[in-house]
Amino acid sequence: MLDFSSLLLAAALSGTCLAFTMFTIWLTAPRARFVLTVACGIIVLVAHVILFWRYTKEPDPLLCQIALALLSLGFLIICLSAMQYLGVPGHTRAIMPTLAAMAVCAAFTFLGLDGVGFIVTYATVTVLLSTIGAMFWANGSHDRRILLVVSFLSGTCAVSFALCGVVLIAKGQWTLGAAPDNWAERLNSVVAVACMTGLGALTLSLHHLQAQIELKAETMTDPLTGLMNRRGLMSLHGERSFGPFMAVVMFDLDHFKRTNDIYGHPVGDQVLCRFAAVIRKFARTGVDAFRLGGEEFAIVMSRMTEERAHDLASKIGVAFGTEIVPTSLGPLRSTVSGGIGFGGADGSSLDAVLAEADAALYAAKRAGRNCVISHGRMGKAEPVEPALRSA
Repeated sequence: MLDFSSLLLAAALSGTCLAFTMFTIWLTAPRARFVLTVACGIIVLVAHVILFWRYTKEPDPLLCQIALALLSLGFLIICLSAMQYLGVPGHTRAIMPTLAAMAVCAAFTFLGLDGVGFIVTYATVTVLLSTIGAMFWANGSHDRRILLVVSFLSGTCAVSFALCGVVLIAKGQWTLGAAPDNWAERLNSVVAVACMTGLGALTLSLHHLQAQIELKAETMTDPLTGLMNRRGLMSLHGERSFGPFMAVVMFDLDHFKRTNDIYGHPVGDQVLCRFAAVIRKFARTGVDAFRLGGEEFAIVMSRMTEERAHDLASKIGVAFGTEIVPTSLGPLRSTVSGGIGFGGADGSSLDAVLAEADAALYAAKRAGRNCVISHGRMGKAEPVEPALRSA
């Protein structure tokens, strides 16, 4: 059976190995800042364990204060790393109460009530670990299996610290003069080592999961405009059945090749980005925007009548027609043509709706460009703004 000192040293060794692993991961992936934050938190906890082990050998009030402060600080940093990973705002809501609790603990310990200091610290750590568990439990945008395990380990560790405080309260040990040594402390040492090791391994899994999410987002995003690309369109809507109140609008910038030839590709890129910005202004729930490639764009609209879809597409065309790109040859104003395809009462595939939108787009081109045509109104071109023509 390991004695209490051996358990503490085991915790320090386990934490050191975890922190080294986390630092190594962060060096290979600097954008994963939450991994660095976890590593810093573990290092602080390792420092706490070492000082607490020293305190068990040579009790000293100042050493006790520092060790307890490091315990709260270490778990505060790990709580902040969880908020960082999950994108939870309001870090001060965790920082300020923890610092206040650390100050209260230091005051009681300074007055000789080190037992109360331990109780306050255990309560603080219990709250921090419970907060971590609750955040991961409530978050539904990541892999639920990993999050639930993190939540379980955090909760288990929180219970072990809570038991340490309960035992001190039950025994009325307000003044100790030495490190507490009871069944709850030994249990806490074992649980803490096991949980921190498990959380370290899960941090690796969370880092891998986040890297996969970022990679998927990058492969579905057009790097120039920031809109989703054709792959994103297929991923979101490729298997979808388009009903009568769903539409796809395909846009094609008018005379874009001429723009590139006369003004140069950098100016052409500016024009593309301007159009993407215009689309974003009209984006809302039920409207997804994509750059399909070159000067071709598309938006997918849900809960839209034909009139509303045509009105929205026309507004995008009008707004883009007012955009002016300054160039060395003078101001450049461009236009766009659009074609709208609709789903059917029995449901249509994305390919079928895209084909309708593409046919309507070519009809708009044949009608003189700078207009939007619905597939159901082929031959009835409605100019967006006749006075506007691209260079």
